[in-house]
Amino acid sequence: MEDLDTLKARVKQLNARATTLKMNLHDLSEELPLGWETIPDIAAQAHAAYRELAEARAALESFGAARPGQEAPA
Repeated sequence: MEDLDTLKARVKQLNARATTLKMNLHDLSEELPLGWETIPDIAAQAHAAYRELAEARAALESFGAARPGQEAPA
């Protein structure tokens, strides 16, 4: 099991990655119809990144709940 600091760092890293992919998808939408062929690939990457972020956040929450007496993550 990962320690609290490792989980926090992982969530931060995944959040940055997910945000970048979100912006890539947004930029693509502004350039349509150019690049329309890449929509499924970029959307799938963003979806996977946000799923992984959600899982990491859930692990961080459960880590806080599993450690009585420690402050819950914000």
